[in-house]
Amino acid sequence: MKNILSCRKAYIMAALAALLSIAIPSAASAQGANDDIVASTILKQGDAAPDFTVDALDGAKVRLSTLKGKVVLVNFWATWCPPCREELKHVQKEIIDRFAGKDFVFMPISRGEKPSVVESFMAKMGYTFPVYVDPKQEVFKLFATNYIPRNFLIGKDGKVKYVSVGYDAKEFAKLIEAIERELK
Repeated sequence: MKNILSCRKAYIMAALAALLSIAIPSAASAQGANDDIVASTILKQGDAAPDFTVDALDGAKVRLSTLKGKVVLVNFWATWCPPCREELKHVQKEIIDRFAGKDFVFMPISRGEKPSVVESFMAKMGYTFPVYVDPKQEVFKLFATNYIPRNFLIGKDGKVKYVSVGYDAKEFAKLIEAIERELK
């Protein structure tokens, strides 16, 4: 009986060791991914936003410096990016409609795509809000080097007030709270 208990104890210990060997690399790789996201973020909270000019799908050009005095949400995304697509589903009601009539501008910039691809996507999805294109990623590279969706909330003073990467409901709610704070 004592040998059976020793075998069971050894088996349980081996199983725990196997589980820990799986969990520890997962935690380490999650930390590594987070470190990579931080390292790929050029603009941090408190930094002055760089001035840039971006083309809208309708052909208009918008220069960020002309929006000083407004709260601007610069959103980098792509049509092929599932988290970006999920985030865009919430934009009209939860951001554009919610902050309509306020000193707020939503500036979604498609990263690295041709205008024709973005235009087709917008039509297919039924989105009617203005959208901008950055086919050579020149604007994106002023803010970050990798990972989308990315949001940079720029305050009325031209400084970055909030930064987010990726999409989940909790992070999106924090973004909306940050917009509300900046509009007060």
